[in-house]
Amino acid sequence: MPVLSTSGLARTFMTKNGPVDAVRGIDLTVERGEILGFLGPNGAGKTTTLRMLTTLLPPTGGTATVAGCDLVRDPAGVRRATGYVAQSGGVDPHLSVREELVTQARLYRLTKRQAVDRVEELADALGLSGLLDRRTAALSGGQRRRLDIAMGLTHRPEVLFLDEPTTGLDPGSRADLWDLVRHLRDAYGTTVFLTTHYLDEADALADRLVIVDEGRVVADDTPDALKRAHAGSADASLQDTFLAVTGRGAARQDTAPLAV
Repeated sequence: MPVLSTSGLARTFMTKNGPVDAVRGIDLTVERGEILGFLGPNGAGKTTTLRMLTTLLPPTGGTATVAGCDLVRDPAGVRRATGYVAQSGGVDPHLSVREELVTQARLYRLTKRQAVDRVEELADALGLSGLLDRRTAALSGGQRRRLDIAMGLTHRPEVLFLDEPTTGLDPGSRADLWDLVRHLRDAYGTTVFLTTHYLDEADALADRLVIVDEGRVVADDTPDALKRAHAGSADASLQDTFLAVTGRGAARQDTAPLAV
C-alpha cells in the first residue's frame, strides 16, 4: 500500500477577480521508502500541492492519505507521521543546536530523557555532534540545513517533505545533503518527497519524478524512462526532457533554478 496517495486533489483560491484554480486535480502515489522528485514550471501548482500535503493549506477538492491518515479528517495524524523542512528554515539564532533539537522533541511529546537521547542519536547520524553547543547563528549554510533536517526527523516520521533543501548552498554542501537524503532512505526506509529548483538534483536523487503543469500531473516515471519517452534517449538531459514535457523554458542544470 502506498504511503502517500492523492485522488483529484484540488485547490481553488478566491480572489477579487474571481476564482483561481491553482491545483486542478492531482493524482499520484508515493511508495514507502521512495525518493520522489516533484517538479513544475512557474504557476504549475507545485507549492500549493506541497502545502496541502503538509496540512498547511486545506484542499477544496479531492482526497489524500498520508501514512494511512486522511488529510482532511485527520490532519493531526498526518502531522505526527510527517516531517517538513521548509526552504527558509526556522531556528532561533540565540539558541544552541542542542536547545533547538530538545525543544522540537519535547513539542512532539517526547519525555525529557527521550528528547536528550534522540538529540544525541540525530547529532551522530547527521554530523552535528561537534556542534550541539554552538549557537545556531554561528552555523554555516550546510550545517544549518542539517539542523533543519534533524528537526524534521525528531519524531521519526514516515514521510519527510523537503522543500528546496539545497537552495543557496555551495557545491560541497549540496553533495553532502544528497548523501544524507540517500542515507535516510537506505538506512531508515524514510520516504522523501522532494521539491527542488535544480534539475541535476532531481536527476541525481529521485527514484521517480512527477512533473506538474497547470495544476495537473503531466508526467510520472523514473528519470531515465522520462528521458527516453520525451527526449529520445536515457542519456538526454533532464532539461531537454522538461522542455519536451511542458513546452516551457527550463533551468540550466548546473546553476539556475527551475521556477516554482
